[in-house]
Amino acid sequence: QVLLVESGGGLVQAGGSLRLSCAASGRTFSSYAMAWFRQAPGKEREFVARISSGGGTTYYTDSVKGRFTISRDNAKNTVYLQMNSLKPEDTAVYYCAAPGTRWSMPVHTSEYPYWGQGTQVTVSS
Repeated sequence: QVLLVESGGGLVQAGGSLRLSCAASGRTFSSYAMAWFRQAPGKEREFVARISSGGGTTYYTDSVKGRFTISRDNAKNTVYLQMNSLKPEDTAVYYCAAPGTRWSMPVHTSEYPYWGQGTQVTVSS
């Protein structure tokens, strides 16, 4: 069974930084892409960033490009989201997600069967 556990959320002022971590277990971590999504109150869950199994390819939603960086350490079975220059509109619950198919990099939430419990990020103005 795949288990994903996020950590690192919290309250930060606008312009500040946070680093989220997601520890994975239950299968060969290095064979699968990983992704971060977020969900703000009253809104649908949205894609934030994804990274290939080897870490060489990354994608970001436009609103976080240049501010967020996704990375992974396959030796530690962990994926990270470094968030800089945070804005109040980044406030959301952040989830890491894993696809069900090796080597794929899905786009949609429906293609990710495995999710963490979420970690709250609150950015004050």
